[in-house]
Amino acid sequence: MRIAVKIGSNVLARKDGSLDITRMSALVDQVATLHKDGIDVVLISSGAVASGRSEIRTCRKLDPVSARQLYSAVGQAKLINRYYELFREHGIRCGQVLTTKENFSSRTHYLNQKHCMEVMLENKVIPIVNENDTTSVTELMFTDNDELSGLIAAMMKMDTLVILSNVDGIYDGNPADPASSVIPEIGRGEDVSGYVQVSRSAFGRGGMLTKCSIARKVADEGIAVVIANGKRENILVDLVKPAHDVSCTRFRPSEKPVSNVKKWIAHSEGFAKGEVHLNKGAAEALEGPKAVSILMVGVTRIEGDFEKDDIVRVIDHCGLQIGLGCAAYDSREASILAGRRDIKPFIHYDYLYLD
Repeated sequence: MRIAVKIGSNVLARKDGSLDITRMSALVDQVATLHKDGIDVVLISSGAVASGRSEIRTCRKLDPVSARQLYSAVGQAKLINRYYELFREHGIRCGQVLTTKENFSSRTHYLNQKHCMEVMLENKVIPIVNENDTTSVTELMFTDNDELSGLIAAMMKMDTLVILSNVDGIYDGNPADPASSVIPEIGRGEDVSGYVQVSRSAFGRGGMLTKCSIARKVADEGIAVVIANGKRENILVDLVKPAHDVSCTRFRPSEKPVSNVKKWIAHSEGFAKGEVHLNKGAAEALEGPKAVSILMVGVTRIEGDFEKDDIVRVIDHCGLQIGLGCAAYDSREASILAGRRDIKPFIHYDYLYLD
């Protein structure tokens, strides 16, 4: 069994922004238990910026990018060192994997990253993944580590993604309202957007809306997703080896398998270099029961500047995005061939992901 565990900043940080060593140690104890039972675990851990913020008092007010770079550079060293010492007490080795959004934009970089983590797991080393905030700025940043955890879960063919937050899951109302309760399970196609709170956490960049969006996408790829409270005692062990009911929200995974390439494409919207616009017939064909490719005859126009094999957005005749895919032509050639028949598809079905 393989599980990815995303630990949010609000789980690891105290109110003053300092690292909660007691909570961190408890989570490491639980991961160690799963590891020793033969379960492969990958940690996606926030906390570097929050950890660094509590260590440094700057001499002048920094802009947001500079502050993030400074705090993460100091905090990541502190964070990984603490993980190293805590896992060593269990006789377990861990390793640091720092990544950026750019590492997922190229299929080659994606596979290199996957290979590194596969080697770590084969040698019983627990990968601890975090965004490299020292180099990730503005458009190069992930929305938050929820987005990163979805990419990692898909890339590493995880059975389950556990997203640990400071609440029990998705509520059917305001979590602060005693009348609200946790939604235990969400199936494919169920709309819970009306329940999701849009506020962000104190130390992280994301919120429950992001978690819900990522969870739904990952579940659609056949991976079970759980949103749970990382501050509950023994939460990971209870989720993986349940002795009793645990308050959490589970996203039911799709039974239809998705190829590894399609999983990569599904999470690649942030890397899209252009758009392909379709006529009504082509758009309707994609929505039908048969697996079809995007043919040049159905293309009305090309937007953006991209190369062959780049990711592009698929736009229907109403101007709505309906998918993502790998372009078989560069933008210049595709513009010339738009509307023509009897040539190879612009996006083959094997390299097409529909929303």
